[in-house]
Amino acid sequence: MGSPDSPDSPDLISLVTAHIEEYVGDFDLVLHETVSDALHIDIHIVPADEERPFITLVTTGMSDLPMNVPEELDEFKYAELLICLPPDWPLTMEAFEDEKNYWPIRWLKILARHPYYAATWFGINHTVPTGEPVCEELEMAGFLLAPPLFFAEEFFELEVSQEKKVYFYQVLPIHQDEMDLKIAQGADALWEKLEEHLEIEDLINPHRLSVCQ
Repeated sequence: MGSPDSPDSPDLISLVTAHIEEYVGDFDLVLHETVSDALHIDIHIVPADEERPFITLVTTGMSDLPMNVPEELDEFKYAELLICLPPDWPLTMEAFEDEKNYWPIRWLKILARHPYYAATWFGINHTVPTGEPVCEELEMAGFLLAPPLFFAEEFFELEVSQEKKVYFYQVLPIHQDEMDLKIAQGADALWEKLEEHLEIEDLINPHRLSVCQ
């Protein structure tokens, strides 16, 4: 059995999944990859309930390998991602054949691999342009990374060992003009707009209008 820091460590997998169960909830479905590259990314799906009236998708496997963080941010080199969806989001294998239902899973897998292939890293308030709509039926053109917005503060950080911490970042789909605002004026300007025009629950709605209109 490998150490908690080894890529194929059962200990790391069990710690991450236990962390998800403790702070997000019991998952009733895991989408296991059948073909993987340097990373094996699974998606854990936690259904909506009365306490959290939204579906949560969380990656496991991204934290097997470190991101290319600046030296002074070394403790933040391991991460996992999550996205929250409306409670009626279709989650059957048949539904996933339609890209309008599958895109959150597809993009979580793409984003989980991006730091390694691009030799970069993810952190709070980073934006990731997609270069195209995340789905042809949507106007969202990228993502904003935030600490988990709907969960206990302790969910953000999982201490695996003295040498390794895993951080969980929530992925928020955003419009191109919202991304342009963040790049031009900074994350605070974008968050001010989001908080001015939206209830926090609106952030899980991929069909919402831009706050920059």
